Amino acid sequence: MPGLAIIGSGFAGIGMAIKLKEAGYHDFVILEKAADLGGTWRDNTYPGCACDVPSHMYSYSYELNPGWSRLFSPQEEIWDYMRSCADKYGVTPHIRYGKRVVALEYDDERRGWSVTTDDGATLRVNAVVSAIGALHIPKFPEISGRESFTGPAFHSAEWDHSIDLTGKRVAVIGTGASAIQFVPQIAPAASHLTIFQRTPPWIHPKPDFAITPTARRILGLPGLARTMRNAIYWTLETRALGFTVDPRLMKAHEKLALRHLRAQVPDPDLRRRLTPDYLIGCKRILISSDYYPALTRDNVELVTDGITEIRPRSIVDSSGAEHEVDAIVYGTGFKVVDALQEQHIVGKGGRKLQDAWQDGIETYYGIATSGFPNLFFLLGPNTGLGHNSVVFMIESQVRYVIDCLRLLSRTQARAVDVKPGAQREFARRLRERLDPLVWNAGGCDSWYLDEHGVNRTIWPGFTFEYWARTRRVKPSAYELIY
Repeated sequence: MPGLAIIGSGFAGIGMAIKLKEAGYHDFVILEKAADLGGTWRDNTYPGCACDVPSHMYSYSYELNPGWSRLFSPQEEIWDYMRSCADKYGVTPHIRYGKRVVALEYDDERRGWSVTTDDGATLRVNAVVSAIGALHIPKFPEISGRESFTGPAFHSAEWDHSIDLTGKRVAVIGTGASAIQFVPQIAPAASHLTIFQRTPPWIHPKPDFAITPTARRILGLPGLARTMRNAIYWTLETRALGFTVDPRLMKAHEKLALRHLRAQVPDPDLRRRLTPDYLIGCKRILISSDYYPALTRDNVELVTDGITEIRPRSIVDSSGAEHEVDAIVYGTGFKVVDALQEQHIVGKGGRKLQDAWQDGIETYYGIATSGFPNLFFLLGPNTGLGHNSVVFMIESQVRYVIDCLRLLSRTQARAVDVKPGAQREFARRLRERLDPLVWNAGGCDSWYLDEHGVNRTIWPGFTFEYWARTRRVKPSAYELIY
């Protein structure tokens, strides 16, 4: 029986496995629901899919890649990088593919976990690392008649490459991070493209460029890729000032976005409909230099009235206008806050995670939750970012989990469980910091917030602060179970 199970083989799962092996823990398996590793970067294959954090930062700090072809790499390149990391560090043999985890149950007598997969198999382990990520359950809007549409309809995260959109009347529902990447790619091919926008996003220009073979060779010289990464890190980290200190510091970001909009959209009416009425940063700030130009094309129409109904061959908006369409692409994001809520997880004394979190999600640094010993989350609640690379956060969390395992080895305890008091105090400080900040005070609804309007997604500070706070496990915050 393996000592530990990792669920998921995206950046978090692979990163956890690499560091486990480095620390001398080889007794683990990675349970992956799909037939290949890669998580988000395996699933999202829509046209134009690319990173929106510079690749030299959106990678493991111990496995720098001087060979990125662009500053913001395309999906295939990121996926290749992940596979090469898994191979290089000997992680691939630990992966069990086609193993979707359907239940996690803690055994009070055995002081361990039973992990059940959808093929009926049950694995008994001492500890579980949930590395399922937040961006993997596609979210569809609740629109009357959605099922009645007779043409092809799919979510951007499940792109149907068998459908040729050339010459078709295509509807795109949603204008988030994925839509602004694929809209410019499909607009030239479609005969007519209708984009249904609920809320306009704030968009910054994308400072993307191809990295020449010469520049790549130079970056391969000792220390240069590290220097570039450090420069990118601190540049991105300055963006956190407006997020973490005072929303008024977002003014410069707002000016840049408005200047970008004015430069790319000459039509004042279209520009007005693309100007957000909430504070920048309240929703994710997007980056694109080709989205606005796509909207100014003759064959592209922006609809800002809500959708009231989908019919077999058309979409009806709230003004009563009927838009005939041949295909629908949903760019409507993911179930982020529900990603963990929908899991069947039973902790100490038979308590379900949903019951433990009935008054709202509560964790300790997004990694542990009281009553669920030896269960660790990577990219758990309130560890997402609006300004820097989540891979940096993953590495901080991985180091913390390894420290918890070392604490178990040192004390010969079977399990660690965060004390309710420590968790409550962390949650109180978190709310105190989050409530006055831009995500809550910026005047928008976003996927960062749960149904009570509480931010359960974003870390409210600098990433170096999270790194510093998770460097060492505080044994006093945990109950050791023998």
